[in-house]
Amino acid sequence: MKDLYTIGVDYGTESGRAVVVRVRDGQEMASAVTPYPHGVIDHHLPTGETLPPDWALQHPDDYLEVLRNAVPEALKVSGVQPEDVVGIGIDFTACTMLPTLQDGTPLCFLPELKTEKHTYVKLWKHHAAQKHADRINETAARMGEKWLSRYGNKISSEWFFAKALQILEEAPEVYAQADRLIEAADWVVWQLTGQETRNTCTAGYKAMHQDGHFPSRAYFAALNPAFADVVQDKMLTELSPLGGKAGTLSMKAAQWTGLKEGIAVAVANVDAHVAVPAATVTEAGQMVAIMGTSTCHMLLGEKLKEVPGMCGVVDGGIIPGLYGYEAGQSGVGDIFGWFVKHAVPEAHHQQARAEHVSVHQILEREAAKQRPGEHGLIALDWLNGNRSNLVDADLSGLILGLTLHTRAPDIYRALIEATAFGTRAIIDNFRAHGVPVTELIIAGGLKKNKMLMQIYADVTELPLSIVTSEQGPALGSAIHAAVAAGLYEDIRAAAKVMGRLEKHVYKPIPENARIYREMYKEYLTLHDHFGRGLNNVMKRLKKLKTGEVQDAAATLA
Repeated sequence: MKDLYTIGVDYGTESGRAVVVRVRDGQEMASAVTPYPHGVIDHHLPTGETLPPDWALQHPDDYLEVLRNAVPEALKVSGVQPEDVVGIGIDFTACTMLPTLQDGTPLCFLPELKTEKHTYVKLWKHHAAQKHADRINETAARMGEKWLSRYGNKISSEWFFAKALQILEEAPEVYAQADRLIEAADWVVWQLTGQETRNTCTAGYKAMHQDGHFPSRAYFAALNPAFADVVQDKMLTELSPLGGKAGTLSMKAAQWTGLKEGIAVAVANVDAHVAVPAATVTEAGQMVAIMGTSTCHMLLGEKLKEVPGMCGVVDGGIIPGLYGYEAGQSGVGDIFGWFVKHAVPEAHHQQARAEHVSVHQILEREAAKQRPGEHGLIALDWLNGNRSNLVDADLSGLILGLTLHTRAPDIYRALIEATAFGTRAIIDNFRAHGVPVTELIIAGGLKKNKMLMQIYADVTELPLSIVTSEQGPALGSAIHAAVAAGLYEDIRAAAKVMGRLEKHVYKPIPENARIYREMYKEYLTLHDHFGRGLNNVMKRLKKLKTGEVQDAAATLA
């Protein structure tokens, strides 16, 4: 019998990647990556306008570039014939949302609006809506909204309605012109099929959709009377299930991708959530950490538990029949990238060039020679705010213990350890509230750093299993595409055959774990001191940075 294939497309923070997957065994035939031409827009719009602090935007045409380039390139390299591809699925960072016209045209495509920052895609790490998120939380608590506890009692500034409310209140003319506010994941599926759909995953985790409905009109009106009908006027209330078929590939999209018109297009998904079946995980207790620029922690549970500080829990949000729990860290790979770009001496860059390796590899090699605690440092991993368990984008980073003898590899290792401590805090929080965690499974690009992986095993005191696919989310999207095309009964069946996992590759080293246990206590002391209100110096510094203090002083004067 002739082999059949599906294509998974993973939209990340900096690029989109496509992978061609054989349906009968999950074998990845080829992949291709397309960097976004506009990248992350966080300083200036493409037209030159300066952006305020905490903004992170993207250009939606970059996502179409992935379809026009990465998909046909992966297909070409694989040698697979287009007629043998039966489906395509996509996943996305989330919440990444944009305003469009009724026909799906992004507002930033309109010549008269291309200089208006609120018309662009708001990327997941857009944190400029923090004050709107604060009001969403305060209002929900005051009104006794039952859904709030499903999100750890705090909605993040990264989520859908915080960003939507920001558009309304800072650019009401843009909000009025937007016929649709939509997740980028659903927008791309719209471009592939020609019809609008909304997936249950982003609605559940990022848009407060619980027990079959969004928050009430009265709640949205309490935030702002003009926001009362945001769901009815600018969204769809009918949601499509994971693994479902959103539609078929349109003629236009077939021309972009080089695929055959009419093949199945799977319902959109979130990059972290779709990576879970790629790890063969379909049962409770196993935590999948998708580690890249940030980390998302995905966990399945048999019972509904309310866990303070988690990102959310959704019934069937990852695998039908189980509760899907989500937590996360807003900065991980981004932190290491920042350090290499801005704080590593030129000598290390020269050495990397001479050896034809990355600076990360040079630092890893040097830092791996140390025993735990040898550098005398401890850090807080909040350089991009805290997603879990504090859910506060206004927090910032800290390194304690610096001396004149501190070297770049020391700081590099301390930053890695800080992110591991952050993951340990998330695991402990789930356990403390009745959600078991028995194993840690790693997906994403950071699994290549062997020192980092061993540190995570030592800090969490858990065995680490590795998703062997280099493109875990894309593989997960290909799995969903196989289900949408009708080749497997459900996600569980497809994951069992197509998932890729190597068990217990890293195990805790008892002596390292003992030392890290003591360092973790120090991390928690700093975590609570700076993160739970005892000393709000980080927030005060941010107000100075953004000019709020000067503005207040000028008003009083």
